[in-house]
Amino acid sequence: MASGGGSWKGYTLVAATVVVTVLAATGVWNPFPQLWSWISTSGPIAPGARWQQQLGGSPQSIAIAGDSVIVEYRTSVEAYGLTAAVKLWSSDADWASIAGKGANAVVVTGRLLTKGYQVLDPSTGTVRRSDSSATAVWTYQDAIVDLSCSGGDDCRLTAWDPRSGEQLWTVGTGSIGFVLDAANPDLPDTRRLSSNRVDDDVAGPPVLPGLLGLPHDGQIRVIDTASGRLVQTVRPGRQQRVAVVGGRVLTITGTAKDGTCYYDVVAGNPPGGQVVWRRDGLNLRTADNGSACDQERDPAGGYNVVLGVDPYGREVLINGYDGRTLWYGDKESTVLTLNDTYAVIRKGDQVRGYSFAKDKAVWRLDGRGEVGAALTPYAVIVVSKDRVSALTPSNGAVRADVRTDAKVFAVGPDGMIAASGRDMAYLPFS
Repeated sequence: MASGGGSWKGYTLVAATVVVTVLAATGVWNPFPQLWSWISTSGPIAPGARWQQQLGGSPQSIAIAGDSVIVEYRTSVEAYGLTAAVKLWSSDADWASIAGKGANAVVVTGRLLTKGYQVLDPSTGTVRRSDSSATAVWTYQDAIVDLSCSGGDDCRLTAWDPRSGEQLWTVGTGSIGFVLDAANPDLPDTRRLSSNRVDDDVAGPPVLPGLLGLPHDGQIRVIDTASGRLVQTVRPGRQQRVAVVGGRVLTITGTAKDGTCYYDVVAGNPPGGQVVWRRDGLNLRTADNGSACDQERDPAGGYNVVLGVDPYGREVLINGYDGRTLWYGDKESTVLTLNDTYAVIRKGDQVRGYSFAKDKAVWRLDGRGEVGAALTPYAVIVVSKDRVSALTPSNGAVRADVRTDAKVFAVGPDGMIAASGRDMAYLPFS
């Protein structure tokens, strides 16, 4: 049975709540904003952060563009200063992507199910160029490539200089339809290796590849980006998959036999499709396990390098342009991430950085256990359960090593952006 004192305390609490609510409603005194701010304030993302900023929502992506930090939400985009996280501008948009590099970087934004896009200055949000007809846009360090269709059979692919807005080339692609839309729709190239603790776009926009493949109606139209020409049209067979990698057109054929799947990879050179290199028995992990040989994924790899598995279960890295073996592992080694220059490889509790140019490991980390990794132009990011390390790719020199469970979204010349929930922080390199 409750005591009389307990009931009196309950009545007092209710009365106090009513009084505070009345005062807040009449504008006399409102403690609720300060109270909510106190409740929602989280602790530091990581020790040694130069700044930490609370965001207005959960970010879809975060990128560094020159001296600005670009935060993409589901229906808007914001920019903050890299030095002190001062808010610079905001804009309504359903998607945002970065093109260009360094001081020449720009922000490309658009609306879903709406043709066109805008190119914004990352420091001011000023519109530098706008388009009203493109249905899809791809962003690179050296180009913005868009696809516009004025009719079902009249589509054009056009490349623009990111900063000046000058047209670099344009080429008719025939019928593409509405298969490709919004920002950076998937093309038949390589599927990047990633970690759930590092954003897929942490390395920033890539360089425009020498060849682009546009998929439509069971065909791949291959575009030479140096001259802006349609150089080949490929129609893969039922048990084939085509990927445009390293300036070559890779045709991966899977043959079901003896309860398993046998693979054959042929690299052709447009426009005639002359065979440049060929590998029998190389599994590029384009199909799920099983004997059906249904290839529904792009080859694993990065940029001009593809990751395969030989018939004995050993991973191998191959130059997509000439077919050279860049690294050949053993059954205990696993490639975590790679680009055209380096690979990060785990074996047991050891993580190694492997240089293709030097044909050897150039740094090692011991005792890290289960880790993920990402390669960026400025640092190798190695993440474990509660730790993030940034290393110099060429020699493994430590640029940052912090205790945090936050996700790394972007890496610049002097530091990285990590975010947890609605908070982001800038972690400087030493």
